[in-house]
Amino acid sequence: MSSRAFRKVVVLMGGPSAEREVSLSTGRECAAALRDEGYEVIELDAGPDLAARLSDISPDCVFNALHGRWGEDGCVQGMLEWMKIPYTHSGVLASSLAMDKERTKDVYRAHGLPVCDSVLASKADVMARHVMAAPYVVKPYNEGSSVGVYLVAEGANSPPKLSDDMPETVMVEAFAPGRELTTTVLGDRALEVTDIITDGWYDYEAKYADGGSRHEVPADIPSDIRELCFDYALTAHRALGCRGVSRTDFRWDEAKAQAGLVLLETNTQPGMTRTSLTPEQAGKVGMSMGALCSWIVEDASCDR
Repeated sequence: MSSRAFRKVVVLMGGPSAEREVSLSTGRECAAALRDEGYEVIELDAGPDLAARLSDISPDCVFNALHGRWGEDGCVQGMLEWMKIPYTHSGVLASSLAMDKERTKDVYRAHGLPVCDSVLASKADVMARHVMAAPYVVKPYNEGSSVGVYLVAEGANSPPKLSDDMPETVMVEAFAPGRELTTTVLGDRALEVTDIITDGWYDYEAKYADGGSRHEVPADIPSDIRELCFDYALTAHRALGCRGVSRTDFRWDEAKAQAGLVLLETNTQPGMTRTSLTPEQAGKVGMSMGALCSWIVEDASCDR
């Protein structure tokens, strides 16, 4: 342990977001992996007394295993900067930008990255009429893990009926046909491309339930598409100002070759559960779960 900068690590997990249960799973698995690597690990469920708890524990660094709002959108990052506690993953600005899907697209466009057409609209307007020609997707513009995603099929007669817990402003995005691909970036390296295969829509259940999806890694795709995924994921990571690990999701329409590859979003704190994509990609390049979590911890800092 003498060569490591940090010994006592708080794994921050849970929290109040819609992705609480996934965060708890991520946190437990990362905590177990870090203990196996020899770190002193404290698991901490993020509640209203978070600042006081961290002050009492006085960790060397925080492994941020939170997902969704408050933990992934710059809020917790700002608190950790204020407290001068080194932390993992992206900093305040990159976290806030990447969580806002429309502003993320603005950054993508400014760097020449291809995206689907989209608009922000009020929940009431989306339920009253088709705000764009179907097929299209409706989703929160500042949540992750496919929470609250509605697919409106071509030829649909009626606009979608959105649940009461959807926000007052939502993103309406042109549906991109094709395969679901994703690439993890670790530091300055793109790891691999995964082809996510499901029977239907890649929603919350498909992401996290056993058997909900099948991952083909490395993806069986042409070499030029693989290299383009690497290039786009690295460009997105750098353009947003991400640090540590990120994962960028794509749709690829094989019929259009390179022109059929579009970016959907960049996740600044990708899931690290046993069904998650990032640990799986790390394993394919020879990095164990313990080695991955250790790398993330040793990359921790303030001023991210």
